[in-house]
Formats: sequence, C-alpha cells, structure tokens
Amino acid sequence: MPTTDQSRIMAEAATPLIARIWRALQPLRSVVGFMNTGAHPDDETSAMLAVLGLRDGINLSFACANRGEGGQNDIGTEAGFDLGTIRTAEMERAAEMLDMRLYWLGQSPEDTITDFGFSKSGDETMARWGRDRTLTRFVHILRTERPDIICPTFLDIPGQHGHHRAMTSAAHEAMELAADPAFTGSDLPSWQVSKLYLPAWSGAGGSYDDELPPPEATLTIDGHGTDPVLGASYARIAQQSRAFHRTQGMGRWIPPGAETDWPLHLAISKVGPDRGAITDNLPGDLRDLDPALEPAQAAIDAALAAFPDRAGMLAAAARAHAALDQAQTDPLHAHRIARKQAQLARLMRLCAHPDIRGRLAEPRLTPGESTTLAVERRTADFGRATLTPVLPDWIDCNGDDLRLSQAARPSDPYPDSYDPLAPRAPSLAVTIETDGIAATSHIALETPLLVGPSARADLSRRAAILNLARPGRNIELSVSNISGGTPRFNLPEGWTQSWTGPQVMLGAPKDVAEGLYNLPLLLDGQPAYGIRVFTHDHIAPRLRSTPAMLRLRIADIAVPKARIGYIGGGNDRAAEWLAAIGCDVTELGDQALASADPFSGYDTILIGVFAIRFRPVLARHIPALHDWTRNGGNLVTLYHRPWDNWDAETTAPAALEIGQPSLRWRVTDETAPVTHLVPDHPLLTTPNQITPGDWDGWHKERGLYFAKSWNKAYIPLLAMSDPGEEPLHGALVSARIGQGRHTHLALILHHQMAQLVPGAFRLMANIVTPD
Repeated sequence: MPTTDQSRIMAEAATPLIARIWRALQPLRSVVGFMNTGAHPDDETSAMLAVLGLRDGINLSFACANRGEGGQNDIGTEAGFDLGTIRTAEMERAAEMLDMRLYWLGQSPEDTITDFGFSKSGDETMARWGRDRTLTRFVHILRTERPDIICPTFLDIPGQHGHHRAMTSAAHEAMELAADPAFTGSDLPSWQVSKLYLPAWSGAGGSYDDELPPPEATLTIDGHGTDPVLGASYARIAQQSRAFHRTQGMGRWIPPGAETDWPLHLAISKVGPDRGAITDNLPGDLRDLDPALEPAQAAIDAALAAFPDRAGMLAAAARAHAALDQAQTDPLHAHRIARKQAQLARLMRLCAHPDIRGRLAEPRLTPGESTTLAVERRTADFGRATLTPVLPDWIDCNGDDLRLSQAARPSDPYPDSYDPLAPRAPSLAVTIETDGIAATSHIALETPLLVGPSARADLSRRAAILNLARPGRNIELSVSNISGGTPRFNLPEGWTQSWTGPQVMLGAPKDVAEGLYNLPLLLDGQPAYGIRVFTHDHIAPRLRSTPAMLRLRIADIAVPKARIGYIGGGNDRAAEWLAAIGCDVTELGDQALASADPFSGYDTILIGVFAIRFRPVLARHIPALHDWTRNGGNLVTLYHRPWDNWDAETTAPAALEIGQPSLRWRVTDETAPVTHLVPDHPLLTTPNQITPGDWDGWHKERGLYFAKSWNKAYIPLLAMSDPGEEPLHGALVSARIGQGRHTHLALILHHQMAQLVPGAFRLMANIVTPD
C-alpha cells in the first residue's frame, strides 16, 4: 500500500496538465447530449463512449438502475449494500475518466430499485423494482439531463439479464413520458429526447445467451483510431475507465488491431432518418442553436485552434464564456449553454494553472467536531485566481477552521448523481479572471469529508450464530468507539449481559428457542449506529452508517470431528462461519502452502470461492491435492467461474466442466423447490439430516455457475430449476476418488451462512465431514 505522499505523486504523474487540458477541450466541440443506459455499474459501453466523447466531442451521461449489490466481489468479502457502496464509488471514478455525468435510478439502500440478484425476466425485475417507481425516476433523470439521444447497452430479448431487459424496456416508455406535459411524476419541464438507439450487436457471451439476433444496424460507430494527444487507442482509454470496476475484475489490455466497431439501430427518431452519423438532424454547435451565439462559437473555435498555447486558449475561452453570458437564447437550450459555460470555466482554470489542492486535516468527523482545511496553491501562470470554500449549511467556517453543526447528517453512501464538473460540498470554487472576464469552476477536495453519526458504537461483529449442539449459551463480542452515552444491549427477557470494559458477554437462557434474534445496542436508551469505512486505493474513501445491532441465529447443528484446512481467495468467509459453529478450521496461507506437505494432517481441504484464480500458489499444488484426495482426503471446492483458472479436465480430480453462459447454469429463484436425488447419501444425512426446511429462508438465489458435465464418478445429489425451466443437476456433485472424496458445490452456501440461514450451516457441516 503506497503512502499518502506516494499516492499523490503517482496520481499527478498519471494526469499531466496538457492531457487534462486536451480532455477538457473535447466536449466544447459539440452541443449534442448522448445518454447511455444500463442496469449495473460496468454496464456502460465504455469503448463507444470514449469514441463519442473524445473523438467526436459529444457530451456524455449514463443512467444506471442499481449499485450492483447482488454481484460478486473480486477484491474482498464486502457484499450487499456494502458492496453497493464501493461500486457506487467505482462507477463515479469510471464516469470521471470519460468526463460523463452519472445518474442512479435507485437512490438509497432502502429503494426498491436495487440489485436483488440475477434475474432472467424483465417482467420479474420490473415487478420487484416497481413499475411506477422506475418510470418516475427515469423520467426525472431525462428531464434533468435533457439528452438528445438515449441508447441502452443491452437488448430486451430472452436470454438476457432481466435487469438489462427492464432498463431497455423502460427506456422506450420513459422517452415518451418525459415529453408528455401531462406526466406528473416529475415537476421538471417536459423534454423530448430526439432519438433512441439500440445496440445492433449481441449481448451474449460468458454470462448471457441472447435467443434472438440483434436488430439490423442503421449506422456504425467506428471504434478504431488513436487519440492524437493521449497516444492511446480509444478502446484502451475506455479500459482506463473500466479498470476502476475492480470489484468486478474489469480492465483488460487491448492490443493494436483488436478494437471493435459499434453498430447501432435507430429504433425511434423524432427528427427524421439518419444519413450516416449519430448526430444527423441534431444541432452540432452553438451556431445551430441560435445565430446570436456566433461570437461564442467563434471564440470556442479559437480556443480549440490555440492548443497547446495555454495563454491563447485561456483568452479565447474567456471570450466565449463572456459571450454566452450576454446572449439571449431560447430557454429550451439553457441546459446546453450552462454546460458549455461550466466546461469553459474548467478550461480557463486548467490553462491558468493555479495548481490548487484542498485537504482536510481530519476527514472523518461527527456532528460538533472540527477540522482544518489546508489549501495548497501557487500564483496562476496567467490571469488571477481567487478561491472560496463551498460548504454545506451545516458547516461553520472560521478562517481555515471548519466545525460541523449538530444538524450534520451522516455521509450518503448512495448519492443519486455525480457530475465531474460539480463535486459535492465541501469543495473549492476557483474563479479565474483575465481581461476583465471572470469564470468559476469547482474542484473536489483530495479526500472527501466523511460524517459519522453522533450516537456511535462499533461492534466487533454484527452477525453471529449460537450452536445449541455445543455447550454454553454465551456470545462474546466487543464494542468500541463509543460516543453518545452508556452502552447496553436491548435483550429479550431472561437474557443477560456482562460488561468488562469494551468486552461484553451476552447470555441466552438454557431453554432459548431456535430462531433469529435482532439485538440492538442502545446508548443512554437511544439507538446507536455503527459505521463502515471502505478504503481502497482505486476509489475515494466511503462511509456507510447503519444501526448498531447484533443479528444472532440460534440453531442446532451437528459438526464433524475433523481437522479442516481452508484455502481462501479473499472472497468468502466460509472458514469463519464454520469455526463459529464449532468446526476445527485452519486457514492455510501462502507460507503454509509452501511447506513440503501442506495437506498432511487435515481430513478436509476446503477451496474457497475463486481461490484457484486469486491464490496463484495453489495452481502448482493441484497434482499434490489430487494425490492427497486419492489417499483418503475429503476435497471440497466452492463455486468458481470458468474464467477463474478452472480447467474442465485438470482442476478437479476427475473431469468437471462449469457451464456457460452462466444464465443457463444458475437458479436465481431463492425459493425454487429442491429435489434430493439421492436422499440417503451421506452428504444429505451425516451428521445432519437435510430436510425440506433447510431450503427455507434463502437469500438472493440458490446458486450459480453450476457444473454442466462431469466424469461418471460424480453423483449429482440435487435437482432444482427456475420456474418454467428444466431441472439442473450440477449444484452439488460428489465423487469417490480413490480412498477419498471430491465434492463440488455451486450453491452459494458462503453467502447463506453470512445471512444466517440455518440450513446452509447444516449442509456445509455435512459437506466438510470426511467419509
């Protein structure tokens, strides 16, 4: 992990001034607005957007339905709304790289428009999101951004993700409703989107399996070419954006010649047919809006022509900004004028180069606390720069000292929009004055202010399980960072709590019933809140505040008398949950795997989710692991994707292929009936008898990346399917391998255990039990 200074140095090296100025120039060349739409972070068509924005100067925006809460995490164990918080920050960085405004349909973790898990149906998705809610928010976004063009990334056809299908279907309806003055779901003036394009390419691949061909292309966006100043192909510049989607493993090198074109189908046009360009029949520059804007456009042309002369660009940009101030134009185009002025103000600041940076001495505060704003700056190379902090009304400023009032609210982990030209407060407003013309732009602080709750306490764990099959009825945890009063848990009658400093022992009565208990922490009788701060080197820190509560599952689970070695990839907490119910689990790090015989002494080796990909040292141990299994070991592999270095012939002790596209090899309905194909198999009976009740209460889905085919030694133990589909048998397969056993599991038991589903603990205990 680099130091703070090293990170700042590397960030500056990656963004030289001349490159920032060049990027800032490009959107001045057009007044056309293009909105891409998708369901999840990473659904944006980055390569096409890079071409449209950098090469053609089109102004970009992206409307995204949800935060990807239901997806996978390639860089950690955060899941659910915690993962959504990280992916929100990743999407903002990806959008910033493309100079693209960003809008979210889902506005909070409590919103109905969330990533509830994989869906195979647009109708199911719309029912879960709420049709009225989805269209109302979508229309409000269109009326706010006022794009000329909207273009979904995916098609509304069978075989495609239901979330994608719902967003594409909604785009058609929202386009019409946004133009309808009678639509009352938004209080903004109506706006007529001029064109709606659909992708004329297939979205099939590793995950999806489009059942219908794409529509005929009516025009093609040339995806080839290299930016003349940045020196990279537009396809590679797009990957610079996609690389911020690190939780999804995005970002790949595009060698020369591997670029692709982007065929589009004009599905709806309110301005007539195209003649070969996406901007046909739309205003191209300011002159096309109003002849009165000729002076402003002439000055913009002069700024473009002056590159790389910073003084010349600054003077021309200032003239253009002043001309737009003086022009009287149709209010219909006010958004275009305002956008051009913001772009010109940014260009003026970059050309003047006062090199202003703002940092908070302490960026994590609670209401009533204070910090200092430190600003680094130097004299501008051209013109004069003045600086003003931009503060929300709940921050009091006294010189460089900032104090949060008691009215300060905790930081929003799910902000509903992002504009690279309008960073969130607190920020810095920089006014550049040259030749009597002044323009103000805004810059973000290097590290954002993170506001936590006043009544705060952090629990060492927020979820736990108490196994009635073990002696004792106590749960131990610690409570730290207490502010706002004396802590006490609100417990059911008959329970006890014993505090020793930050340590607390909660005691359940001997006759406590099985079930799920929510045990909130109070401070002086009032609800306490905990925070999670997410720090990764590719995003700005984020904070999420939630009630300080222990969710406790009480269940009766038989556990094996076996020594279990766990090899994780950093993407699940299976070992932690097995230990919580009383299993003897040892996590095998790289040092342990470097020993001569790393598997000796273990009865079961459990390979975690994605571990074969993310634990490279594991690859050279595969032959030894197979020998260990044949000699009597119990090998268990949790689900992997085909691209996680899983070789169908060599990874497992006998051939086992993972199915793709994954849409065909998963069961998304968490309530799907489960059939036990071999009811008396030890994995379904020992030491726990798996019953129909063990499949109740599942969260998000049954499983994914099911096995597609396998050596005849494997026996499929379960059958399940989504409604209307044929049963899949690859969720749980197990084989005798010599004197041992290999079991491959595509059920998401690690996620169900984190959700405290009792049946998941019982089944996992069986699977790690050696014969």
